[in-house]
Amino acid sequence: MTAIQRVKIRDVVVERLKKYITAGCLKPGDRLPNETELAEQFGVSRLSLREATKALELFGIVESKTGVGLTVGTVCLERVTEHLGFHPALQNGSHQELLDTRVVVEIGALPYTAKRMAEDPTVYENLCKRVDDFRQTRDLQKWIELDIAFHRALLDASGLAPLVAFNDLLQIFFQRFRDSLKKADWLPGIEAHQRIIDALHNQNVALATEELRQHIEYHKGRMGVPV
Repeated sequence: MTAIQRVKIRDVVVERLKKYITAGCLKPGDRLPNETELAEQFGVSRLSLREATKALELFGIVESKTGVGLTVGTVCLERVTEHLGFHPALQNGSHQELLDTRVVVEIGALPYTAKRMAEDPTVYENLCKRVDDFRQTRDLQKWIELDIAFHRALLDASGLAPLVAFNDLLQIFFQRFRDSLKKADWLPGIEAHQRIIDALHNQNVALATEELRQHIEYHKGRMGVPV
């Protein structure tokens, strides 16, 4: 028989606070009732209320300032993804699961990146600059850092900020598969990056999609994962 887990009062208050914010259509900067008023409204102690607000402050959902009190904050997606990085699904995910996740996340952004390239020529220029940086490095660690930065910049070019934040989780991919990267892989990787952004620049999303898919799935062959 599975034991019934006890629900912490703090977690209950966290959920109530989130519902209070959404039900009231509150926006960042809007004032919240003070601790005493909220504790009375939720029927909990001020200590439990304070524990809940501290938990929400961690992710920027609420803010507490001296002389101002509690206000609605702006969710910090970087903090969210930093903590999600310790989630078992990411820590224990198989090679294929992580690779497939990259395919879904990055390919999904390509049409938006192509659209922004058509509107703003500097998007393509900035990505080309990153490819040029690849060509000048001779250090494996630096190459990996540039690879992470390139794929993040490719997503950033889509203008989909939440997607960029969640993509940061995939740095786990680079950390875990670092040993699969050899100097012999550098040149094909650089050229693949260039072909991807050239296809987007030419508004050929289908070609960019195929190039990116092959670029990511290349690692499957190196690690014995079925393609």
